[in-house]
Amino acid sequence: MADTDTSGTDHTTPGEQDIHRIEVEVRSEFMPEQSSQEQNRFVFSYHVSIENCGTLPAQLLSRHWIITDGNRQVQEVKGEGVIGEQPTIMPGETYEYSSGAVLTTPVGSMQGSYRMVDATGLEFDALIPVFTLAPPRALH
Repeated sequence: MADTDTSGTDHTTPGEQDIHRIEVEVRSEFMPEQSSQEQNRFVFSYHVSIENCGTLPAQLLSRHWIITDGNRQVQEVKGEGVIGEQPTIMPGETYEYSSGAVLTTPVGSMQGSYRMVDATGLEFDALIPVFTLAPPRALH
């Protein structure tokens, strides 16, 4: 089992730093039982933790993923919420979910952002840092 850990925070102005501090961590895992090298199908699961380190509740409105395979082919995925939910994350709380991605190459990467809204109605982006999708021992 190969895990890739990464974390990041949103980019806000200095005055917003304490209000809109969302930390995103992602761990990915190759799923060999669902993959087929002969069919160029490489399946990965990923587990996301979204922590509200800010001072106001924040609701996740939408997601924007940029998925890049080993041939530098880019796929963008946009949609409301995550896994059918638009969770509100209170200060000091963490929301977690798991999902998956399918690539046509054994190695790739993902990154993106979540569109959030705070309790005052102000919208902001929480960045999802780039993370690698790769089977065990694919990268040295």
